[in-house]
Amino acid sequence: MRNLAPSIRIETPATVKLDLASRPSRLVLAGEWIVAEAAHIDVMLHALKSGDIAEVIIDGRGITLLDSAGAWLILRTRRSFESRHVAVRDVILPEQYRTLFRTLETEALAPDTLPPHHFTIVSYLERIGRGTMHVLHQTYDLVGFLGRVSVEAWEAITSPRRELPFPAFIQQIEETGVTALPIVGMLAFLLGVVLAYQGADQLKRFSAQIYTIDFLGIGFLRELGGLVTAIIVAGRSGSAFTATIGTMRVNEETDAMQTIGLNIAEILVLPRVLGLVVALPLLTFYADVVGVIGGMVMTYFDLGITFPAFMRELESAITLKTLLVGLIKAPIFAFVIALVGCFEGLRVERNAASVGRLTTRSVVEAIFLIIALDAVFSVLFSVIGF
Repeated sequence: MRNLAPSIRIETPATVKLDLASRPSRLVLAGEWIVAEAAHIDVMLHALKSGDIAEVIIDGRGITLLDSAGAWLILRTRRSFESRHVAVRDVILPEQYRTLFRTLETEALAPDTLPPHHFTIVSYLERIGRGTMHVLHQTYDLVGFLGRVSVEAWEAITSPRRELPFPAFIQQIEETGVTALPIVGMLAFLLGVVLAYQGADQLKRFSAQIYTIDFLGIGFLRELGGLVTAIIVAGRSGSAFTATIGTMRVNEETDAMQTIGLNIAEILVLPRVLGLVVALPLLTFYADVVGVIGGMVMTYFDLGITFPAFMRELESAITLKTLLVGLIKAPIFAFVIALVGCFEGLRVERNAASVGRLTTRSVVEAIFLIIALDAVFSVLFSVIGF
């Protein structure tokens, strides 16, 4: 079959010459170092007899044309010298090709592939130590970010010279609160059904089915409603915060904002934090109501308890304090979710893989902190008798 690819005309073929007489030795490169000459150049480089030289200069001032393939061959040659403990004093190239070589040197090459490590006690302990230090550094940075956001929020609320980004604040309430109503309501309703059914199934053994209402009301309003809502919001809104800010980092939008003098914390972080702090308590109250309705429907069909009887028993079982315990925790959970989501978003590196990795990390960290804080609140409220 005839080759239809256009031929590339080589005006000055590439040449390689190793001058061992000069001090230090000099590897002289000339001609066109392009992809069409790559195979020929590779043969010449492998045929070099470097001898016992200790130091060399790669002199490419005679190169008339250079592309990325030629620059990669020069970089590979330099690393080959260095791997044989030959010091490369300098790589001299025409000025118009130096940027290409530096870019290839710093960004275009993948890291060396390392052989798999054999798992030993030492390597295991080393991984534990490295992970511990990572957690400590992460905690230190997160506390610093907490201080920065707290200062920005206080100044935005109290300083008359600074205006709260009100449109963005309202938008975040809509995105994190209003649009989350369907999923939160559906899950809360189903959770109320499950709790009522399982509670009634266990209490039937003692002929105490009526106390299913007490179990449902106290358990849902005090603990499960706020906890489940916070976990849903962490997976939904916290991940969105990280992905949105992370994508802006990848596209260098945050750098552009800083260049023109905008405050990143005030523009990107503060509306999300304050918006979620307002939205999550309302979502929690909504989930409490829907969850109780789900339990009420289940007890009606399973136990035959009418709606008026359900409401009378619920009124005697719970107090305003029971509802407040769940609602008091909601703003704290919201602050943690938004803080972690924005913090991880601002740590995204300049690649798409980092967005996915840190989005996953932000959700895991937020859920872990929510459950840990809920445990602390439970112990604290029990101690103070609230």
